[in-house]
Amino acid sequence: MNHDMPTSSGTKDVVSSHSVFGAPCWVSLTSRDVKATEEFYGAVLGWQWRPAKLGDRFRIALADGSPVAGIAGVAAMWQMAVAWTPYFAVRSADDAAARVQERMGTVAVGPISLPPGRAALLADRDGATFGIWEGDLFTDWETWRNAQPAFITLHTRDAFDAAIFYGEVLDWASQRPGCCEVHYEGGEVVLRSRGDVVARIESGALGAAPDPAIRPHWQVHFSVDDVEACARAAELHGGSVLSKGGHEAVLRDHDGAQFTVTARRGR
Repeated sequence: MNHDMPTSSGTKDVVSSHSVFGAPCWVSLTSRDVKATEEFYGAVLGWQWRPAKLGDRFRIALADGSPVAGIAGVAAMWQMAVAWTPYFAVRSADDAAARVQERMGTVAVGPISLPPGRAALLADRDGATFGIWEGDLFTDWETWRNAQPAFITLHTRDAFDAAIFYGEVLDWASQRPGCCEVHYEGGEVVLRSRGDVVARIESGALGAAPDPAIRPHWQVHFSVDDVEACARAAELHGGSVLSKGGHEAVLRDHDGAQFTVTARRGR
């Protein structure tokens, strides 16, 4: 969900989910200990923090003064897994949640009202978790989008099947004005919104794998200047490095949440 919603839809730089429907609009981390999470990501990614409007359990991460992501300290209270989750903008949270159930997916939480909008936490039919948001996006959301601080990839059993599921739920390639475009390139599905690549879907994940890093899941990537430095900092602050290449590293934070740091370059 968006942790920092504007109090009034009259603010001139507020964007509605209705105008960017189907596109990723936020990323959020469920956490057991907000203070420890702030310390870890501050050391690894250099983030600063500010309170969120949803309450004491929520924080907004800032990179160079711009919102990057949210933390929700509700994992223990709500008995939820510690994980990064992408949220997609929708025209109607209730309609999208109903479509998920109709297509053998799961509605885990919601839709619930979080003025000025509605949110839900869902899973696709292969078990990958994602969220939806209907309503105003946070103030200066276009800066977040243009800076591209985060990028998401779905690792799933069958990219083509997943694209059909998400397309039907989120109105991708629906021919409606402003809808996201879906392309098949090099064996993967590429999602574009307003011409920009905003997500990718890759085949190969194993549904019954004991390791959650191998099972179908949405992977959140953060753009950084120095991948090696982030990997070292993660290990020094209680995390681990799951894999590392020339341009990116897959890391696990102190609490077990997996994410990727990617060298800052064009997608």
